[in-house]
Amino acid sequence: QVQLVESGGGSVQAGGSLRLSCTASGYTVSSNCMGWVRQAPGKEREGVASFCARDYFPLYTYYDDSVKGRFTISRDNAKNAVDLQLTSLKPEDTAMYYCAAARTGARFNRLIRPDEYNYWGQGTQVTVSS
Repeated sequence: QVQLVESGGGSVQAGGSLRLSCTASGYTVSSNCMGWVRQAPGKEREGVASFCARDYFPLYTYYDDSVKGRFTISRDNAKNAVDLQLTSLKPEDTAMYYCAAARTGARFNRLIRPDEYNYWGQGTQVTVSS
């Protein structure tokens, strides 16, 4: 059974930073595709960042244009975890952030869409005040 558990959300002022972490069980981070998706109140879920890896080597990493240069997705193979470093935060980054994973063996040479993920964490709230 795949389980994804997020941590690290919180409240910060504009310009601040946060680091989100997602620990996976029943799923191998080093050989699959995972990412982060966010959902703001009244809006649909949107992909923020995603990566695909195979046998511990990175294959593809993609970001939405709205976060490019500010957010960084990374893997911690030893912890079987994926992190999202958020910097230069803006009020429009306020949302629930979800860790998500695609089915084993899937490959994406682009930012993964929310409907293409098969497993989801419970979400962690990020609130940015102006």
